[in-house]
Amino acid sequence: MDLLPNSAPLAGKLRNTLVQYHSTGDSEWRLAKKTKDATVWRKPSEEFSGYLYKAQGVVEDVTNRIVDHIRPGPYRLDWDSLMTTMDIMETFEENCCVMRYTTAGQLWNIIAPREFVDFSYTTSYKDGLLTCGISLDYGEVRPNFVRGFNHPCGWFCIPLKDYPSHSLLTGYIQTELRGMLPQSAVDTAMSSTLANFYSDLKKALKK
Repeated sequence: MDLLPNSAPLAGKLRNTLVQYHSTGDSEWRLAKKTKDATVWRKPSEEFSGYLYKAQGVVEDVTNRIVDHIRPGPYRLDWDSLMTTMDIMETFEENCCVMRYTTAGQLWNIIAPREFVDFSYTTSYKDGLLTCGISLDYGEVRPNFVRGFNHPCGWFCIPLKDYPSHSLLTGYIQTELRGMLPQSAVDTAMSSTLANFYSDLKKALKK
């Protein structure tokens, strides 16, 4: 188990990594899934042997409210069907915290429930916000869970210039689920999970 990192350098490094992903040229991405709510692409991750996923869709709401529903806090558990528990373990200044959360089993429980401990950071980006995170090897692993690992992940939420009540939400996700899993099952689950994330979020924002 590691000690908690110094939050400021980790937050800065994480932000820079996500901005780098966000500037990756379109030609590097391959289409993985398209629904009415979102489009999902992927490319080989530079962090581990799986994929970095990019998801994008327009969400009808203001940036701050959308990000409040995504980042660690009271809203997330209410609407995210994949997340089963969430606890804030540590809080730092400058919108940083460490959270532990668990996820439900997927693909008829081929993918068993997972536990994650993530450092989370929310900051301004251009006219909008970026909320991002990375997993830490911190805290005891609870029984009945496999500890997964999120390599640098994040969500850019930017208001549309001509429709400021709508926002372009772009996510970058690269999750190492760990445990004995066929990679094809993981890839199928990731594309569907990201597309469902948008439809669930849109329903939650309309309440």
